[in-house]
Amino acid sequence: MTTLLHLTSTCAGPTQARQVTAGHAALPRRQQHRVCSEGCCCFAQRSRCSRLAARQSKLCPAVAALRRRSSSPVEGPAQRSSQQCHAASPALMPTTDPSLMNERDRTTLAETLGYRSIGAELPAKVSLSTINQSLPRDVFEINGWKAWGAVATSLAAFSLSLGLIAVAPWWLLPFAWAFSGTAFTGFFVIGHDCGHRSFSKNNLLEDIVGTLAFMPLLYPFEPWRIKHNVHHSHTNKLVEDTAWHPIPTKDMEKWGPVQSAIAKFFLGSPLKLWASIGHWIIYHFDLSLYTAKQRPRVIVSLAAVASFALVALPALWAAAGPWGLVKFWFMPWLGYHFWMSTFTVVHHTAPHIPFKPASEWNAAQAQLSGTVHCDYPRWVEFLCHDINVHVPHHVSSKIPWYNLRRATDSLRSNWGEFMTECHWNWRMMRTIFTELHFYSDEGAYTAFDHEAELPFWKLQRALIPNSNTAPWTPKQKFYKQP
Repeated sequence: MTTLLHLTSTCAGPTQARQVTAGHAALPRRQQHRVCSEGCCCFAQRSRCSRLAARQSKLCPAVAALRRRSSSPVEGPAQRSSQQCHAASPALMPTTDPSLMNERDRTTLAETLGYRSIGAELPAKVSLSTINQSLPRDVFEINGWKAWGAVATSLAAFSLSLGLIAVAPWWLLPFAWAFSGTAFTGFFVIGHDCGHRSFSKNNLLEDIVGTLAFMPLLYPFEPWRIKHNVHHSHTNKLVEDTAWHPIPTKDMEKWGPVQSAIAKFFLGSPLKLWASIGHWIIYHFDLSLYTAKQRPRVIVSLAAVASFALVALPALWAAAGPWGLVKFWFMPWLGYHFWMSTFTVVHHTAPHIPFKPASEWNAAQAQLSGTVHCDYPRWVEFLCHDINVHVPHHVSSKIPWYNLRRATDSLRSNWGEFMTECHWNWRMMRTIFTELHFYSDEGAYTAFDHEAELPFWKLQRALIPNSNTAPWTPKQKFYKQP
C-alpha cells in the first residue's frame, strides 16, 4: 500500500527548514530523499525501498535546481504520487541516490542530466578484487610495440601541429591550437601509463620516459605519480581524494570576499575546464607535501621541469620572439589543460555520484559506479590514447591504455547495469558549470546561487545549450574480443 509522507512548510522561503514527521526525520542520511521545494510536498513510498525522508530545503542539491529550471519535467514515483496531494504543491525531483531509484527513474534522470545511462548501486558485498578477477587476463599484458607506437604517434602528431601553427593564417590558428593541445595531451597519457607501471616491465625506463614526456608540459613526474596514486586509492572519498575534490561547505565559509569572487568565477563557469592549472600549482611544487623518503625523486622531477623552463622556453623566445612562445607552446599548453580538466571532471563529477566519508566509502562502488565512461570524437580519443575509456582504469590501473576498450567491453558484459556512461554533450557540461559547485554537509552537490538565482549563473543557464546531442554522431561502442 502506498504511504504518503507529508512535509509542511513553516514558511514560503526556500532557506527555511521544513517540519518533517518524526518517524522519517530519524532515518539514515543516505536513505533520505533529496528535495528542494517551496511549499507543502508529499512523497510516495517506492516499491523497492520504504525508507524515504526529506532534507532541509537549504541543502538544495543540483538536481533540485535543474528540476526547477527544466523545461521538460522529470516524472518519478515521488512526483507521480505528489499529484495525489494538492494542486498547489510544487513539482518534486527524483532522488539522485541510485539505491533509491528503480530502472525507470535512472533512465529519466540520465536523460535529464545528459547521460546515456546511470547505473544501479553496486551491492556492498561485491569487492573490487571480484570485479578485477572478472576481467580477461590478457588485458593486463604489456605490449612494447603498442606502447612505443603511442610515443611515435604523439611525437608525429605534435610535430605536425607545430607545422600547422607555423603556416596557418590568424583565423585558422584556433583550430591549429585545438589540434596541438590535443596532441600535447598524448604526452601526458604516455607518462600516465609510466606512472602506473603499465608502459614497460622496466621501472627505470618508465621513470625516464615519464619524466621526458611530462617535461614539455612543465609537469613534474614524480610528484604527480605520488598524488595520482592517492587519487586511485581514495577515489571519491571525502578529504582523501586528490584529483577533483569538491569544495566542502566549511572551506567555502572561510573564504574572504576576493577569494570567494575568484573561486566562484572560475569554478562556477566554463573556466572550470582549466582548473587543473590550479591543481598543478598547488600539489606538485611544494616539497612539504612529500615525505623525506620521497623528496630525492621529487627533486629530480622538479629539476627536469626547471631545465625545460629555463632552457627550452627561453630558446624558443630567442628564436621566435614572445609571440612565438605563445603560439608554439603556451596555447598548446592551455589546450592540454583543457583536456586534462575536462576528462577528470567528467570522470568523477556528477549529481548522482557521491563523495563519501571514509566510514561509508566502498572501493568497488567508487571505482566502478563512481567513474563515468564518456565517448568523445574519435580523433580526440586517438590523439589522447583512449584516456577517456576510464572505468577499467579505475578497476585496475595496471591495464595499459591500448587494452582499455576490451576491458570496458568485459565490464559491460558482467557489470554494465552498475556503470554510468555518456557521450560528451552540452547538457552534461551545463550541469557541471552551473549546478555542481560545492558540497553540502549533507552530502549533495549544491549551486553557489542555490538560495536565489544570481545573474552570473542565470546568464549561463540561458546561453549554454540544454541539449544532450553531440556535434558528431556518437555511437555506443562494444569492443568484442577476437
